[in-house]
Amino acid sequence: MHEAAATLTSAGYNALGMACDVSDEAQAAALVTRAVDQFGRLDFAYNNAGIQAPPTDAADETAEDYDRVQAVNLRGICACMKHELKQMRAQGSGAIVNCSSLGGLVGLPQRGAYHASKHGVIGLTKSAALEYAPRGIRINAICPGVIETPMVADMMTTQMAAMDEFLKQQPIGRLGTAEEMAQTVLWLCSPGASFVVGVALPVDGGFTAH
Repeated sequence: MHEAAATLTSAGYNALGMACDVSDEAQAAALVTRAVDQFGRLDFAYNNAGIQAPPTDAADETAEDYDRVQAVNLRGICACMKHELKQMRAQGSGAIVNCSSLGGLVGLPQRGAYHASKHGVIGLTKSAALEYAPRGIRINAICPGVIETPMVADMMTTQMAAMDEFLKQQPIGRLGTAEEMAQTVLWLCSPGASFVVGVALPVDGGFTAH
C-alpha cells in the first residue's frame, strides 16, 4: 500500500497510502478525514476490502468466522460509506462504488458467511443510492467474478477441484484482472455513468448470464 503510493508520488501524482482496518469504524473515519485533509474534498470512493472464511458446511459455521467476515465485508463497507457520505453530503456531489461479488448475486455451497455479506452489500448499496441520488451523490456496486488476486491464488491451490469446476462455467474462459475491475469502477465514477444509480453490476466474464 505504501509502496503503491510511493510509486505514484515518484511519477508526479499526489498520492496518499494509509493502513486501515475497516471493521474498526474509528479507523475508517480517520481514513476519510486524512484524505480530505490532504486533497481538500472527496469526489470518488471505492470500498473494496474483503475476506473469506474457509468453506464450511452451514451446520458447522462458527460464530467467530461468521462475525469476522461480516465485520470486514459488510460492516466495513457500511462504516467507510457512512463517513464518505458525510463529506460528499457537505459538498453536494460525489460517487461511491462498493465491492460486492458474484457471491452477492448467486449462492454456492459452503460459502454462507461470505455470500451473506456480499448480498448485504447490494442491499446496503441500493438503499443508500435511493437516499442520496436526490442530493447529487451516486452509489453503485460491482460484482466481480473470479479475479486474479492473492485470495483467489490461494483458492486455486487449496480448492483446485472446486475452482476448476467454477472456471468451466465462466464463458469467457479465463480469470478477470484487477485492472479490469479498476476500469469498471472508474467508469461508474465518471460522467459517462452519470445516469447509473443503485446498480449491482456483474463483472464476471458472463457467469451470471447462464
